[in-house]
Amino acid sequence: MALSSVPSKAPDVLVIGGGNAALVAALTAREAGATVMLLESAPPQWRGGNTMHTRNLRCMHEAPQDVLTEAYPEDEYWQDLLKVTGGLTDETLARIAIRESSHCRDWMRSHGVRFQSSLSGTLHLSRTNAFFLGGGKALVNAYYRSAAALGVDIRYNCRVVGLDIEDGRFRGARVEHTEVQADGSHRVLRTETLGARACVVAAGGFESNLDWLREAWGPVADNFLIRGTRYNMGVVLKQLLAAGADQIGDPTQCHAVAIDARAPKFDGGICTRVDCVSLGVVVNREARRFYDEGEDFWPKRYAIWGRLVAQQPEQIGYSIIDAKARGRFMPPVFPGVKADTLAELADKLGLDAATLEKTIADYNAACVPGRFDHAILDDCHTRDLSPPKTHWALPIDTPPFLGYALRPGITFTYLGVRVNDKAQVRFSDRPSGNLFAAGEVMAGNVLGKGYLAGIGMTIGTAFGRIAGREAARSLGFTGERDGIAA
Repeated sequence: MALSSVPSKAPDVLVIGGGNAALVAALTAREAGATVMLLESAPPQWRGGNTMHTRNLRCMHEAPQDVLTEAYPEDEYWQDLLKVTGGLTDETLARIAIRESSHCRDWMRSHGVRFQSSLSGTLHLSRTNAFFLGGGKALVNAYYRSAAALGVDIRYNCRVVGLDIEDGRFRGARVEHTEVQADGSHRVLRTETLGARACVVAAGGFESNLDWLREAWGPVADNFLIRGTRYNMGVVLKQLLAAGADQIGDPTQCHAVAIDARAPKFDGGICTRVDCVSLGVVVNREARRFYDEGEDFWPKRYAIWGRLVAQQPEQIGYSIIDAKARGRFMPPVFPGVKADTLAELADKLGLDAATLEKTIADYNAACVPGRFDHAILDDCHTRDLSPPKTHWALPIDTPPFLGYALRPGITFTYLGVRVNDKAQVRFSDRPSGNLFAAGEVMAGNVLGKGYLAGIGMTIGTAFGRIAGREAARSLGFTGERDGIAA
């Protein structure tokens, strides 16, 4: 796809970003009657930011609904979020996102998104999460098709490198139009300043900015892998903060998952995640355990493991399972290292064999027999072992043994800008009259730390709709409210 020609007239609403939150905001503002331009920094083949690596949306519901089983009421959803964040969340904004998740799917379907039932290996999520048919890439493609059909002016290879903000009001954005070179670098073709009467920033976090990660984490960040897009450099976030936008979140807090150490530096996506942690034990470079692998269901606790591995020597861990675990988890893209004995496995993983054998022997001796059931918080646990394994503790004694080397995989960062219930960016605690934010750039308002599977898409969808609606409404466009949470 070629770059569009430069318009002679500025849009009513400028949307900065090209993933879920940006697309939802653009579609909503356009439906309300505003003219909309969307700036995506990536080329067409890499459009969509981290959304193309997603699979599902966490949904509140009071009864079974098409692809969702049983019920997942608001208060349970809220308590789940409260637990993983340790209270570092804005309850008002969190409940807005939760409630919006109960009725956004009809709107999503109207723009071409389709859903499917949970697949084998994801049954823990059948009650709480609606899966996209074709995954996040299909969702992104559907939204782009719908945006084009509605007349949203979509610009690829457009990097916003500066914002003109005066007294909390958006005036314009300085944009570099680029061209991707054969080596993957970008050549700047021209630069211009684009004005708009209102702006929605949905440009993601800074997880792909390796220098910024190193600034926040120190040298350990050199061992991090980036699960998502290479285009989330945090340039617009930095501009917002420099312009005086109120900051939310800790730069070291992020969605960080333990992924296969063989994953690429960028864009490894969901297939690099190693999901067998709760079925075995995880040891560090010294072949010693360091955390409770059975603390809670994987969809609630998987996102703590990237941070846990990041705190270990050399930022590496090893997930160890035996033959009993095979077939009980979603297999990753890379096969595990296989061995007939623990000593052989240690040798292949580069671990001290005697220490690993003792770690596993101590764990096996501490396992209390019970009724194993990976679908519930069962009674298989350890006794007099530190750290304990609270559930799903079965002895690791049946060859072949499998090991997966783990690295921290950063999905997105939580440092962002404060917003209110209308998604308005706040400056000295005052809401901007024409600048709004959605998605990762404001997710820290809801996620101070921790994560729940699918809630990133919930936040992006909920506040994308709110930001698009309020941006249009600030200019006098009302259109159809279409059930958007007030």
